[in-house]
Amino acid sequence: MTLTILAFSMVVVFMYLIMTKRMSPLIALIVVPTTFGLLGGFARQLGTMMLDGIRNLAPTGVMLMFAILYFGIMIDAGLFEPFVRRMVRLVHGDPVKIVVGTAVLALLVSLDGDGSTTYMITTAAMLPLYRRLGIRPLILACVTVLASGVLNITPWGGPTARAASALQIDPAQIFVPMVPAMIVCALFVVFVAYRLGARERGRLGVSVDGTVHADATADDLLPIEASPSSAEAAVVGHDIRRPGRLWLNALLTALLLVALVAGVMPLPVLFMIAFAIAMMLNYPSLAEQKARLTAHAGNILAVVGLIFAAGIFTGILAGTKMVDAMANSVIHLVPRPLGPYLSIVTGILSIPFTFLISNDAFYYGVLPILAKAGAAYGISAAEIARASVTGQPVHLLSPLVPSTYLLVGLVEVEFDEHQRFTLKWALLTSLVMLGVGLLTAAIPAVGRAVAP
Repeated sequence: MTLTILAFSMVVVFMYLIMTKRMSPLIALIVVPTTFGLLGGFARQLGTMMLDGIRNLAPTGVMLMFAILYFGIMIDAGLFEPFVRRMVRLVHGDPVKIVVGTAVLALLVSLDGDGSTTYMITTAAMLPLYRRLGIRPLILACVTVLASGVLNITPWGGPTARAASALQIDPAQIFVPMVPAMIVCALFVVFVAYRLGARERGRLGVSVDGTVHADATADDLLPIEASPSSAEAAVVGHDIRRPGRLWLNALLTALLLVALVAGVMPLPVLFMIAFAIAMMLNYPSLAEQKARLTAHAGNILAVVGLIFAAGIFTGILAGTKMVDAMANSVIHLVPRPLGPYLSIVTGILSIPFTFLISNDAFYYGVLPILAKAGAAYGISAAEIARASVTGQPVHLLSPLVPSTYLLVGLVEVEFDEHQRFTLKWALLTSLVMLGVGLLTAAIPAVGRAVAP
């Protein structure tokens, strides 16, 4: 009981500190779990727990560091500028078309099941366009994470694979009945993108045909001709774009993406190799390479620092068994009259659980207990598993998800701002998925038996 109180208190204090801006996520991820670990009497084991957590996240940190460097080099070299210019002409400066296009692109890219890849590709392609037209980067982050959350339930995505392995069932039993819910949620993401784009259209004072209203200010709408690359070039005294190497850069990027999907090598290794080739190809001199590394050092430090700090948090959470205490306490708090509705309870619990603890902890630690309880009421393991994946849109906003730090780092927004802006839409997306699952009977509304 003491460990349970300690665990929930730690999570509440952590979320309060970062949501109210009383402490940065980087500092809170280190200070809060360390403090509560000491309060729990784990002083001697804390060092080992922290190193275990850091060690588990080290490959992710390396991958994100070199991924940021690679796509930063591609943006500097101007790989995406032809796409941006074509998009500007196509959308006629209409924010609605741009944000909806972002949603469609993110949904398509998310089919590979990897959130980091989705964030990197979508951000690299769309962020320059957002900057040129003055659209808030928060919207790019919001729409992209919603799309990734919906497509994350594919069989090759993490949650479905974990649920299937934890319950020893075929992933197709989980995924196929949830396809209608996934399609409806994808359409809902496009609807959210339309709403957010319409708000930006009004804020920027842009009409449907792309005409700027007279009351739009210079701060609201950036000139179409402006470019981060050209602005930086004026500072350093030369143009950092490499239009003559456009097709070589495109070929290298295409090969990288194929290798990522095919799993030719581990992701960190692929990005390290691709970054080295890209740097030599576009900026062969040591002075140019140093300038590019310096230009992207801020983003890298912010993202990778958070990854390793999150390792301390997850290491202490797992090493002290706080995760187990939280899971068992919540499950035991479910009243017996709610037993026949355990599938709905599982769907609702998946939202806060996958936000507060890792997917591994939820699917391998909590889900088997819920499935065993559901069986007593005639609810199959596959049905409980389907309900358990409905919280994924909210899960991706968790401070324990490494790829989320990559996303906010790429679009250059604060983590807590992204959470506050996106949480409402993510929660609605999860509820839509659960609701459609109930309507299509993929998730039963009530059990088919009464427990003895």
